[in-house]
Amino acid sequence: MTKPPILVLDPAAGNHHAEHQTLRARGPATQVDILGVTAWAVTDPALLKQLLTGSEVSKDGRAHWPDFDTTVHTWPLSLWIAVTNMFTAHGAGHARLRRMVAPAFTARRVAALKPAVEAVVTGILERLHSVPDGESVDLREHLAYPLPIAVIGQLMGVPEDQRDGFRTVVDGVFSTTASSAEAAANATALYRLLDHLIAANRAAPGDDMTSLLIAARDEEGDGTALTEDELRDTLLLMISAGYETTVNVIDQAVAALLTQPDQLAHVRVGRASWSDVVEETLRHEPAVKHLPLRYARTDIPLPDGQTIRKGEAILAFYAAANRHPDWHGERADHFDVTRTGSEHLAFGHGVRFCLGAALARLEVATALQLLFDRFPDIQLAVPATELRPLPSLISNGHQSLPVRLRPASH
Repeated sequence: MTKPPILVLDPAAGNHHAEHQTLRARGPATQVDILGVTAWAVTDPALLKQLLTGSEVSKDGRAHWPDFDTTVHTWPLSLWIAVTNMFTAHGAGHARLRRMVAPAFTARRVAALKPAVEAVVTGILERLHSVPDGESVDLREHLAYPLPIAVIGQLMGVPEDQRDGFRTVVDGVFSTTASSAEAAANATALYRLLDHLIAANRAAPGDDMTSLLIAARDEEGDGTALTEDELRDTLLLMISAGYETTVNVIDQAVAALLTQPDQLAHVRVGRASWSDVVEETLRHEPAVKHLPLRYARTDIPLPDGQTIRKGEAILAFYAAANRHPDWHGERADHFDVTRTGSEHLAFGHGVRFCLGAALARLEVATALQLLFDRFPDIQLAVPATELRPLPSLISNGHQSLPVRLRPASH
């Protein structure tokens, strides 16, 4: 069959929902151009689940993507394919690296973090309480950002005075409008911070995940535990994934509830829980829209007769799959906290399911419950149409989320 022309994705994702619909209309998978790289964008949830769990697809571009060497030095998103951690590892290598960090995210460990998360949120809300009645405040900046930075900072042993620095460079990792030179400079700054963190924690170990990973690296100096590159890139993954994504879910959840007060009313009268809000937000507006990249290890026939050829790149399109009408019906585009079955792929699927999913859920649910308890009259400070999306093909949030926590006093 004749392939449709390659669709060039908008680097700034200015109207991503329309782009999602266009992609879905082109079939279960279609070829796109993402910042100069051609890849198959997979939007059909059944096909995407198959590819996320099947052995015919790899995340290791060095081993399974013929274009890796010619792309990695010039592509603005090269960090997403060049890191050496479980994000890009395949098979036994992935399992080994995942085992290194999995103990930090067991159900028991996450449950033990609940008082700390509540304390952080309470402290943030105490500071917000001083905002004068009727005055606007950016809730992305003053709640969605500081909470996950504080939590992942404590977990990873990042000193408070270094967390803003990590925030800046992690934001840069998710940018899809930066030039190759800007992206390279950002990566250099990021690794400088990581090297400083490793050196500090190596000199004075603490009870944190960075110190534990350093100990594993140093005690098994032959690299069977972690190489030095794997140590740096594992820290990069944990800090960036533990921060940027949770920021977006808090942002999107608050925006959805304030733009659709009937949904907030469902929670307030007990027809839905805060957990329901979190899951529907993850389905409706997942923190990550596209996730670069995967690679076909063999020819993969598609349901519509096309074929992903061995060695071709694949782009997991979680946002479009989550709203696919074959999965969630005709009202898939609607935000509904009472939905029966808010299944989604926001945390991935299969052996690569996000290790930090339970912690992210805890942070978002806690932030929402305490925020709306403390400020029951909270409202958007601008019309919903003025909320601007982040200019990113990856990160799915707003540039700002201005709200009024209380009405103006009279």
